[in-house]
Amino acid sequence: RRLHVAKMRGSSFREGTHDFVIRRGGLIVFPRLVAAEHRTVQERQSVKSGLDTLDTLLGGGVASGTATLILGPAGTGKSTVAAQFAATAAKRGDRATLFVFDESIATYLERCAGLGLDFAPLIESGRINLRQVDPAELSPGEFAHLVRAAADDEHSRVVVIDSLNGYLNAMPSEQYLTLHLHELLSYLGQKDVTTLLTMTQHGIVASDMATPVDASYLADTVLLLRYFEAAGEIRQALSVIKKRTGRHERSVRELRFTANGLTIGDALRNFEGVLTGT
Repeated sequence: RRLHVAKMRGSSFREGTHDFVIRRGGLIVFPRLVAAEHRTVQERQSVKSGLDTLDTLLGGGVASGTATLILGPAGTGKSTVAAQFAATAAKRGDRATLFVFDESIATYLERCAGLGLDFAPLIESGRINLRQVDPAELSPGEFAHLVRAAADDEHSRVVVIDSLNGYLNAMPSEQYLTLHLHELLSYLGQKDVTTLLTMTQHGIVASDMATPVDASYLADTVLLLRYFEAAGEIRQALSVIKKRTGRHERSVRELRFTANGLTIGDALRNFEGVLTGT
């Protein structure tokens, strides 16, 4: 449900449409977020992943207050890479909030534990807040309100949205998603909150890859994950294709998942066509 203020004499008002819900106790309105009203100047710090090879690939890590988009087909490890950043932030004493659209909390915790990321003690200590989001029950405005509360009230320094595909299901149109996401990411950036977004590309090989919406230009950093074939095995590769806030490696590296966590290997110098699927 949305409302729009058409006229108000003698006072300024927030233009545009605003989401609202009717619940026991009354009406709750979520005013449209305007990032320009919250401009602040922050000194950027380097946010580490906890993996030296990944931080090297990223030119030292991602910058605080920036948004990182992790792209790739299903099963390549996008959620795990995002969870790695959140777990590392929590272990160094910061708070992290993860909004999970595509799987249950129990499945998410079980999968992370199997890859060496034990979230249980971090959740118990209050360093990680894991929230499952049902896009059918939550309006875009209400979701923005929850993310804003994570930054302002819970003082989270890292926010993970997993995934934009699930977030898109709550939006009436792709254009609305882009506008809404732009304001949300701008607001988080001005609060010096580091945001990680995942997006699943449709298709298995790179030649037929497609995304439901182009959000790459909104992100400051873009990580690209791919499948490739070698020695009769299906493997994963990782590369950084964009970073606005500094230099980064141009290499394509192999990404492995073990019971002890993520492992990023040397550059795949004996291969060509990994990113294109050929």
